Amino acid sequence: MPSSGFSPTPKANSVWRYWTPRIATALLAPFLFLALAEGALRLFGVGYSTSLMEPCTIHGRLSSCYNLFFPAPFFPPGMIKTPQVYSIDPVKPRGTYRIFVLGESAAMGDPDPAYSFSRYLQLMLQERFQNMNFEVVNTGMVAINSHVSLAIARELASYKPDLFLIYAGSNEVVGPYGPGTVLTTSSMSLPVIRTSIFVRSTRIGQLLTQSGQPRSEWRGMEMFLDKQVRADSARMRPAYRNFASNLKDIVEAARSSGARVLFSTIATNLRDSAPFGSLHRVGITPDELHSWSSLVQQGVALELSGSCTEALKFYSSAAQIDDQYAELHFRIARCQSSLGDFAAAKEHFTNARDLDTLRFRADSRINQIIRNVATSSGSTAALLDTESQFAAESHNGVIGGELLYDHVHLTPTGNYLLALAAFEQIVGTFRAGMKMSSHNTEPLSEADCEKLLALTDHDRARIALEMADRMQRPPFTTQLNHAEQMQRLMFRAAGSAESPQQTATEYQWAIAQSPNDVTLHYKFGLFLFDYDRQASAQQLVLARPNDAFPVFLPDGTQIQ
Repeated sequence: MPSSGFSPTPKANSVWRYWTPRIATALLAPFLFLALAEGALRLFGVGYSTSLMEPCTIHGRLSSCYNLFFPAPFFPPGMIKTPQVYSIDPVKPRGTYRIFVLGESAAMGDPDPAYSFSRYLQLMLQERFQNMNFEVVNTGMVAINSHVSLAIARELASYKPDLFLIYAGSNEVVGPYGPGTVLTTSSMSLPVIRTSIFVRSTRIGQLLTQSGQPRSEWRGMEMFLDKQVRADSARMRPAYRNFASNLKDIVEAARSSGARVLFSTIATNLRDSAPFGSLHRVGITPDELHSWSSLVQQGVALELSGSCTEALKFYSSAAQIDDQYAELHFRIARCQSSLGDFAAAKEHFTNARDLDTLRFRADSRINQIIRNVATSSGSTAALLDTESQFAAESHNGVIGGELLYDHVHLTPTGNYLLALAAFEQIVGTFRAGMKMSSHNTEPLSEADCEKLLALTDHDRARIALEMADRMQRPPFTTQLNHAEQMQRLMFRAAGSAESPQQTATEYQWAIAQSPNDVTLHYKFGLFLFDYDRQASAQQLVLARPNDAFPVFLPDGTQIQ
C-alpha cells in the first residue's frame, strides 16, 4: 500500500542543501561582523566600559569603584550627571549588613548628599546594633529613572546585598526614555528602550552616538520647558507600564541575590509647590476660553482681597468649563484651606500635582504602582508608605515646605523621618537574637543624628541659599507661589547666628566620634577654605580614598 506521507524528492533535497547554508550565512554574517568589530574596538581601547563598577584600589586594598562612564547610555554627550562617587568591597566583610539605596536626586540627598536619608539611616542602625557592621551605599543620581535604577540593581545583585531600598519615581516622565525627556529619544516600547540601552553601551554604539550627536550642556529643569505632557496623554500609559515592569525586574534581581526590597512611595510638595505647567483641556473653544479666563480673573481679584468664599464661586464656575488646568486646582485648594476645609483642599492640591504638565513630581498613579508592586511581590518586597507618613506629619495632612525644600527634595526633617521609617521596617525583619543584642532600644533622635552628621546652622543657611539660587531660574520663576517660596528660603538662610568658631567646633566633635568618615572631613575642608587654607587642605586630603587620588581646593588649586 503506498504511503500517504510526504517524501521529498532527490531534487528537493538538493535544493534544500544548496540554499540552507547560504541563507544561514546571509543571516549570521552581519552579526559575526558586528561581533568582530566590537571585539576589535575593545582590543584597541576604543570607547569605554559602561558597567556600573570598575576595579580600583582604596588605601591599598582592591575594591570596586563607581564607573564615571556608567550613565553614558542614558544621557547625551556632555550631559552626564555624576552622583556621589562610591566604592564597594567585592568581598563582603563578615557580620556586615549591606543596603543599597536606589533612586534619583531626592534619594541621593540633593541639595547636599552629606545629609541624605541614607546617612541618617546608617547612623541609626550602627548606634542600635554596635556589634554589627552596616554598609548603606547610596547610588542615587540626578535625572535618572527606573530604566537606570534597574541597570544599577542588576549589577549590584552580585555584591551580596541584604536589602535594596528604592526611593524612585519622580523622573519617569522627564528621565531617560520618558515621554517628556530631552535626554534620549522618547520611545515608549520597553523592548526598544532596552535594545537602545544595550546598543549605546557597546563600543560600536558609542562611536555612532558620539559622531551623530552634538555635545549638550546641562541646564537643569529649564531644559524641559517645552516638554509638557498632559495627564491624559496616550504617552503616559506606556510610561506607567514601563515603570511597573522595571520595578518588578528589580524585585527579580534582588530575589536572585537573596536580598529583600523595601519600596517607598514618593513624597511630593503639594501645599507649597504650585504646578510648573498647565494646559487647557483639548477641544476648548475660543468662547469657552474667554469665559473661563474672565471667571478666573474675577476669582483671583477676590482671593487677593481675602474673599475666598466668593472667589471659590468663580473658580468653581471656571472648573465647570475646564477642570484640566492644574493651576486652577491649586487656587481652589488654597482658598479651601484658608476656609478650613482641609479634606477638600488636599484633594485639589493633589489634582494640581497630577495635572501638572511639567511632570517633575511622582503623581498618584506612580505611587499606586509602587504600592501594587510591593504588595504583589511576596516575601521578597515590602512597602514603606512615605507619602502617607509625611502627610500624617504635615500641617492639616498636606505635605509642604516643612519636609520638602522645593517640589521633591527633602529637608533635614524629611530625611530624618524617611530614615526613621526605614529603620523601623528593617529592624522589624531582624531575628529576635539580633534585637536582643542591640545596644539601645530607641532610635537616635533627629537632633542626635544631626549632631553626628555635623549639620550646623552654617550648613542649614548655606543649603537654603543654594536652593534660593536654583529657584531664581525657570520653571520655578513661573510658579504661582514663587515669591512665597523665595521668602521662606531666605528666612531660613538668615536664621544662622553661629560663629565660624562654633561651626568648626561642631565639625571637630563629629569627626572625633567618626574619624574615618570621609564625608565629614570633606565638608569640614570646604568650610575651612574661607578661614584657613592649610587646615582646609589637610581635611580634604583626609577625605581622599588613596594617595594617588588628586585633591583640589574649592578655587581649583590642586593640593600637592
